[in-house]
Amino acid sequence: MVKTALIFMNRRYLIPLLVSIIIAACQAKNPSIPTSTPTNTPARMIPTPRYDVPPPATQTPPVSVTFTPKISSASTESVTQASKSTTATQTALSNEWKDLPVLPEPAESIREIYQLGITLGNDPNAFSIFGDCQSRPADFFGVFETDPLLMESLPDELRETVEHFNGSFNRESPTSQDGTTPGALLWDQWHRGQFGCTFAETPVDCELRNHRPSFVIIQIGTHFESRNTEYLRKIIAQLIDNGVIPILATKADNRELDDRVNRDMALLADEFNLPLWNFWASLSDLPDRGLYVMKGREEQGMVYLNKEAQAIHRMTGLEALDIVWRVATGN
Repeated sequence: MVKTALIFMNRRYLIPLLVSIIIAACQAKNPSIPTSTPTNTPARMIPTPRYDVPPPATQTPPVSVTFTPKISSASTESVTQASKSTTATQTALSNEWKDLPVLPEPAESIREIYQLGITLGNDPNAFSIFGDCQSRPADFFGVFETDPLLMESLPDELRETVEHFNGSFNRESPTSQDGTTPGALLWDQWHRGQFGCTFAETPVDCELRNHRPSFVIIQIGTHFESRNTEYLRKIIAQLIDNGVIPILATKADNRELDDRVNRDMALLADEFNLPLWNFWASLSDLPDRGLYVMKGREEQGMVYLNKEAQAIHRMTGLEALDIVWRVATGN
């Protein structure tokens, strides 16, 4: 009886325990409250990271991991290719991702994922963001729906993209919150029962059920918990299984000190043959890569984007979405 209870507790609290030790860059940076959030709801406590601990002096040998994502039987041959067993190798010394272009070069196979999503009832005019505080509307995409002058300044193709996805740019969601990490996206307590979510579902489940996006931009920020890649792989497989095209993104900073987060994101894009938005590469001409230390949060280091970097962030993000949308739909 005692052994059974312990097993149940381990399963019930495994993800919450892991999430509680994840290192995240965002700590309630944006004071605005989602419309579905009561104004008297206390702020969540997010662990304060320590960045004074350097990475190990010696690198860990490559680890081979076999993974078999589950893809819907309704998908076509190109999509089901992602469900076959593949071997993903985490190469600690490889930084080839730094030479990849900023904007994605999507494979034609993403059309099959998109078509699967349409048959499953996904909204062709909706996209979602899986990210932390620097991906919330006020700091990222929201201006495309709130600033008419910016909208008018866009090239015709990008203006068409904004009009097509109107309603997704300035939207709060359970998957784009302060401190969000891959582990948090799979934790059924992270959304706090807000955004129309229930405690029987993860933030990912809730977003797919409520918003039904056809595309998801994944740009998880500063963190280096040991199971991030495993969690991301699970999230990506769930998206593909639901006919949603993931757009993976690199980040601006390197607070983990060994580039592992960006490197793993690039490896996952290659593993699943998915588009990669290499945002990191767009900041090479800016002093300090457009990063600064926020007053009052000096312990987090240079992880926040300044105004110039934010402008590059939103414009290259919009261009990436535009490219992937047009390839997926054949426009």
